[in-house]
Amino acid sequence: MNRALLEGAVDRAPVNDDGRSGATLERVRLADGSRVVVKRFDPSVDLVMRLSLDTRGREVEIFERGVLDWLPPSVLHPVIDAWYDEDGRGVLVMRDLGDAVLTWRSVVTPEQARTMFRAGADLHATFLGTAPDGLTPLGTVLAMFEPRRIRPLAGAPLVDFALRGWEYWPEVAPGEVGQRVLALAQDTAPLTAACLDLPTTLLHGDLATVNMAFEPARPGCLTLIDWGLATVGPAELDVGRLLAGCAHLFGPVAEGAESSTITARLDDLVALQREAAGPAHDPTALRIGLLSGLTWLGWNKALDIVEHPDPAVRERERAALPWWLHQAELALETGLV
Repeated sequence: MNRALLEGAVDRAPVNDDGRSGATLERVRLADGSRVVVKRFDPSVDLVMRLSLDTRGREVEIFERGVLDWLPPSVLHPVIDAWYDEDGRGVLVMRDLGDAVLTWRSVVTPEQARTMFRAGADLHATFLGTAPDGLTPLGTVLAMFEPRRIRPLAGAPLVDFALRGWEYWPEVAPGEVGQRVLALAQDTAPLTAACLDLPTTLLHGDLATVNMAFEPARPGCLTLIDWGLATVGPAELDVGRLLAGCAHLFGPVAEGAESSTITARLDDLVALQREAAGPAHDPTALRIGLLSGLTWLGWNKALDIVEHPDPAVRERERAALPWWLHQAELALETGLV
């Protein structure tokens, strides 16, 4: 788009988000009445940029290199234009997706779940063995919440949550498996090495429902936003990240089911991933992917079990943790980590 159009905007308003990353987002009304969302990259206020060692906005480079143009038809993106300003910091202009973007309160329907997993499988199949260079290194993504890496950033709410959650971990997950998970969370290098020994593809890197939209005019497609953590690794890492952070946001997946326990829901989601992957399904890689999800977000699970003000959430996460520890045990039994 013509940058002058952005400079001539007639209205600007901050976009509400959950405040976790600190990213600067504005909803902008242009002179012609159309609306866009503008994201400006500034590591001094964007915690995710600092955690991922991003100094100017990798999403801009991904767009400029045409990586998003290679996405399969079932995977969309909202980026209209992107550039680096005179200070070398990135600016991203996106279609305003409005209420199509899921929130932390959205319940994923069975139809959306199937679209989500099929689109993810399409993305991973498209780039299998051919992912572009220059993305966020996998080791950086997997190590984002290593206590030793984030401790210098203490004082930022997300960092403090993570540090406190890992401190709770031995209490909520005693035993050998829990100890080995914590060891990997504290030093993710062995997990990174194991992942890079598996078939690799382009990963979104932060596959969470809040980074997704289902646009009514584009049925059967999944729109993905926030590509700043895009990386190269086994497809199953995206799956592990999604389930570790968002499994509780999915409604019943099985046909005709009105309700289910969180562990049954997790089993259903794994089955859905297996179905979507088809012949590409790799049980060993899935085990490693689920382990990676736990080492990435185990702190959040421990924090919810101990501190969440809603007893239902505490109980849900307490009930789910044995499932996750079993998946970790299966991954550890592969001998890859």
